Amino acid sequence: MSENKKQPVRVWCDGCYDMVHFGHANSLRQAKALGDVLIVGIHSDEEIAKHKGPPVFTQEERYKMVKGIKWVDEVVKNVPYITTLETLDKYDCDFCVHGDDITLTADGVDSYHLVKGAGRYKEVERTRGVSTTDIVGRMLLLTREHFRRGEREYEVERRQSTSLGLDHTATVPFTACSQFLPTSRKIIQFSEGMEPQKGDVVVYVAGAFDLFHTGHLDFLKKAKEQGDFLIVGLHTDPTVNRYKGSNYPIMNLHERVLSVLACRYVNEVVIGAPYAVSEELMAHFKVSLVCHGSKTPISDDTDGSDPYDLPKRKGIFKLLDSGNSTTTETIVERIIKHRRELNKKVLRSKRCNETVSKVNPVYSNVIFHDSLKI
Repeated sequence: MSENKKQPVRVWCDGCYDMVHFGHANSLRQAKALGDVLIVGIHSDEEIAKHKGPPVFTQEERYKMVKGIKWVDEVVKNVPYITTLETLDKYDCDFCVHGDDITLTADGVDSYHLVKGAGRYKEVERTRGVSTTDIVGRMLLLTREHFRRGEREYEVERRQSTSLGLDHTATVPFTACSQFLPTSRKIIQFSEGMEPQKGDVVVYVAGAFDLFHTGHLDFLKKAKEQGDFLIVGLHTDPTVNRYKGSNYPIMNLHERVLSVLACRYVNEVVIGAPYAVSEELMAHFKVSLVCHGSKTPISDDTDGSDPYDLPKRKGIFKLLDSGNSTTTETIVERIIKHRRELNKKVLRSKRCNETVSKVNPVYSNVIFHDSLKI
């Protein structure tokens, strides 16, 4: 008599997943490690607006971003804000997983009280130093203190404010600069640790990939379709600032590394890749094809040369149209537009702080200055 096969452990996660970042990805990575199959439920725009205020990203954008995370096996749309036993049973899930922060409904009820009471709830540690509130704060402030150059490139600013209240001392909690402390262990956890197989077509792309969004996701999917193994080169913060200007990048190099590594289409990341694609780089990684977004401008290198000159001369350079017009700049513009609309509502209210928090709590800790330029 044959033994019954062990059934896979199905894990349930749910949430808003607005402005998906590497903190969300890390939570899902930990959840997947507790079982075999990870199902992620995502709340609708209407449900989020009812309990937290209108989301920044549409539900379709949020669905796409979560599907793009490599630890996610299935996405379920329009799930209720309160996680029920019926939901777990409907999708054959053994238990629910959430971070160690409390999520409340508009009525102040724990969203997970039902599954907790039934013993079908587990917690994972949230990623310290990053949150949607923090990232929104950086976009609104576009502070000059959230990244450094040279020896202080990844140092967290702790000095007295000298920038008219636009660094971390202007906000509570810190929203102007990254509080994320990178470690090699975290990078290893996100990395596949695999190498291309003999005969694989290795595709190389490079850029900032700041505020990882659906535009990046669609481009990387298109790039992966060109070959078998996709390598993404990430430029240093000073390099990105040189060609993007203002106070970009909003997320530092290590944060951008984790965001890109979490993408299911990416096999490897080059941390601090050279701006110009060199012979040494292509030979080392056995690059077969170099790609770039057709709608993304290519800035000259510091010496005025084309950074893609070599792959172009070799005939292995290709422009790709992802079909998605979303950029980091359009996301920042969207955030600022939302904030200005909230400011108008606040000015008509005598209870400013309460109004902002109720409309959308991710804006409640940030003072917006109309004079800021992108």
